[in-house]
Amino acid sequence: MKFLKILFKLIGVVLLILLLIISTMITTMDHTPYKEMPYYKQWKTEIGNVKSDSSIAGELKAGWSKVNITPASPTPMAGYGNRRGKSYVSVHDSIYIRAMVIDNGVTQAAIIAADLLIIPPTVTKILQTRLTEKEIPFDQVYFGATHSHNSVGGWGTGISGLFFSGKYDQVTVDRIADAIFQAIVQAKAKIEPAKLTYLEAKDTIDIRNRLVGDEGSIDPEIRSLALVNKSGEKAVLSSYAAHSTVMNSKNMVLSRDYPGILIDSLEKGRYNFAMYMAGAVGSMAPVEKGTDDFDEMKNQAFGVQQSLLSSKIIRQPKNELVIRTLTIPLPLRDPSPRLTMDIVLRSWVFKKAFGEYPVFVKALRIGNILMVGMPCDFSGELVAGLDAYAKTKGLNLMVTSFNGGYIGYITHDKYFDRDLYETKPMSWYGPYNGAYLQEVIKDIIDKMD
Repeated sequence: MKFLKILFKLIGVVLLILLLIISTMITTMDHTPYKEMPYYKQWKTEIGNVKSDSSIAGELKAGWSKVNITPASPTPMAGYGNRRGKSYVSVHDSIYIRAMVIDNGVTQAAIIAADLLIIPPTVTKILQTRLTEKEIPFDQVYFGATHSHNSVGGWGTGISGLFFSGKYDQVTVDRIADAIFQAIVQAKAKIEPAKLTYLEAKDTIDIRNRLVGDEGSIDPEIRSLALVNKSGEKAVLSSYAAHSTVMNSKNMVLSRDYPGILIDSLEKGRYNFAMYMAGAVGSMAPVEKGTDDFDEMKNQAFGVQQSLLSSKIIRQPKNELVIRTLTIPLPLRDPSPRLTMDIVLRSWVFKKAFGEYPVFVKALRIGNILMVGMPCDFSGELVAGLDAYAKTKGLNLMVTSFNGGYIGYITHDKYFDRDLYETKPMSWYGPYNGAYLQEVIKDIIDKMD
């Protein structure tokens, strides 16, 4: 009997200790409106300190290059959590870093499109110190990714990295960072006079809302920046919102997914060089049509290409050769990933699992084209109003995802309390971020006008 009493007491002490430990790890969701939060005031201060610059320089010049980053042997894949970071078994198509450098005699900037799931923050950290005035400073480099879920991993840190990108490998991180650096150097060496055009098309057939189906909206626009250099070579940078998830998680081959077929086809036809960036892919999915993944990829790429090649041409105003760059910190609520719809992990637990990296927004204005790069899967449902607002300022807006930081999914706020993949396990920074980040982009449009 005495033994049982001691045992029960021990069990009680252990349970109390466990409850205390759990209480330090979890809390409830903070629903304070974003305009009442310190991070909102901090953002307004940050953007308020950005100086307007309307300087227009001389002749536009551009150069482009690509660097193959296909590993010599199989590595972990990034993209689908149920793969648990397993290695690919074969190479379906090679993966690249593509760079475009633009120069107007006063400002020089670079655009990077990587055949990766995201631009890994671990890679960004290296580039922040490596890219200097000698090449092109980090703050003047605009990053994007094709968002292929069948590309290389090994770049994620923390527990989450083991699921989404496989075991961390410093060699892989260094190799990606070096390829980006080399692509910029090579593109910079090739710059020559060029003419710029903005292209716009709609493709409603090859995209759907995967979050709420017909209840929601889509972002069907294909937005493209096209260049013709003095040698007569043509280059294009295109962005579309359909996720690069045509290949399913059971397909263990290295591939760029449908953007790879699209790029290759464009380079065999109208253009000498092509780049692709995932647009506002949050909540947006491709429309898989075909007999298997490979057939579906071809059909998706062909559909997007048909629309792209029939784009409406919006030429640049004469004598407008503005190039402006912006890299600005993005203040946020403390991270609070959900366990249930209202019970969340505390921020220290999140940082332990995911790692802690700077978060920022990037913007690049070239003539009347304004590119805004977000550190997330930014929802296509949030773009239409922003696009219309930019046009009132005479700007053509291209919102892209995966700018070198990553904060999960940003969806429309009206879906925040729905128990869905994008709004529960992949929603990390609390409520109202749809409205907040729309305001962030509007503020950037105003500053870059």
